[in-house]
Amino acid sequence: MTGEAVARVIEVRERIATAATRAGRDPASITLVAATKTVDPGRVQAVVDAGVVDVGENRAQELLTKTVVSGARWHFLGRLQRNKVRALAPWVGCWQSVDRTELGAEIARRAPGARVLIEVNVGREPQKGGCMPGDVAPLVEQLRHDGLDVAGLMTVPPHDGDARPWFAELRELAGAHGLAELSMGMTDDFEVAVEEGATIVRVGRAIFGPRSR
Repeated sequence: MTGEAVARVIEVRERIATAATRAGRDPASITLVAATKTVDPGRVQAVVDAGVVDVGENRAQELLTKTVVSGARWHFLGRLQRNKVRALAPWVGCWQSVDRTELGAEIARRAPGARVLIEVNVGREPQKGGCMPGDVAPLVEQLRHDGLDVAGLMTVPPHDGDARPWFAELRELAGAHGLAELSMGMTDDFEVAVEEGATIVRVGRAIFGPRSR
């Protein structure tokens, strides 16, 4: 897997760099997070060894089985129940899916000063996590009041249609609140996300191949 991992990582980084250049941006300003959902620890380790130290997981229990990976900086990406925060707190360096004050309060309790991103449901889809765009301002205020480092915003746009308008909306929302980080873009749309200002992209299949389940 090691040689394959290196090749895939190089290809993804080249695609990020090309998209950044098109947009007049510095490729070094974009963090690649390897999304590890369903990927076993050995394959994650190969990608970390290939230079992708930022890795993200959607499921609390899966992340806990992968803490054996050496050198990883963990991002939590998925919907999160408050009762999972305590177990994750020693491992997570960035909580990317904070969407309500109750979750933020629990993170502040278990990981004071933690770096967080607010997940925004830009498509206003009822089945998805994320706060509504109009709720960002009060959530930023409360999370900062709780002592958290609110670094930016994150989103998963609607699957159908062009993702670009949703990424542009998130960029404008972040700008309106003075937030620097924009986590947006996955395997199918990370180049568009980079063109629209993403500072973090979350890439799974393009690095690890098709999911096993």
